[in-house]
Amino acid sequence: MIHEVDEALRALVRNDALGGTQISVMFDAPTREWAAKVNAPTVNLYLYDIREDMRRRSRGLSNEYDERGTVVARHRPPRYFKLSYLITAWTRRPEDEHRLLSSLLLCLMASDAMPTRHLTGSLAELPLPVPMTIALPPPEDRSFADVWSALGGELKPSLDLVVSVPLVGTGAMAAGPPVTEEGGLRLGVENTRDTGGPAGARGTGGADDPARRPRPALSRRVRE
Repeated sequence: MIHEVDEALRALVRNDALGGTQISVMFDAPTREWAAKVNAPTVNLYLYDIREDMRRRSRGLSNEYDERGTVVARHRPPRYFKLSYLITAWTRRPEDEHRLLSSLLLCLMASDAMPTRHLTGSLAELPLPVPMTIALPPPEDRSFADVWSALGGELKPSLDLVVSVPLVGTGAMAAGPPVTEEGGLRLGVENTRDTGGPAGARGTGGADDPARRPRPALSRRVRE
């Protein structure tokens, strides 16, 4: 997955941002020792952080159907991982570096997702976009000065590119066979009144059933 993002970024920078020029595109750590060896105009994309994009995490399962519309499996939703790249330009003159950074910024901010024409391998087969952001403020737990300090180099103008890669196939569960016939319990109501029961039985509909006894007539006393 990560190497496929590298190849997509290499094609995007070379073809769209640099216009097919002979400027080198590299992915090395921009340490002081590495910078001393650079002798040609270079754009460097250093992958310095990998972490899950928790804002894009979702729960639940999605169904997979066959040609008859029957559920054959259930899949967990994809999980997105943020790949953070530190983009720098290396030339003999700071003005030329600034021009390169301007071209890179204009190119990368033109789309909210990686162009599909540059995707290869498993990324090209994904039915999902590959979001990316450029030059956003860093999170509170990280600063670019700390990155440069960890590399042992001097602070340099840079762009922060974050690519959120969806990782699918994290887990699938086979679905049970479909229900082909109606099952369940049959409920009915029985007649508990037994009209043929013995006389004197209470509540069975016999002659002595209180429900069937005649009620005495009500009399009224009339004042004369």
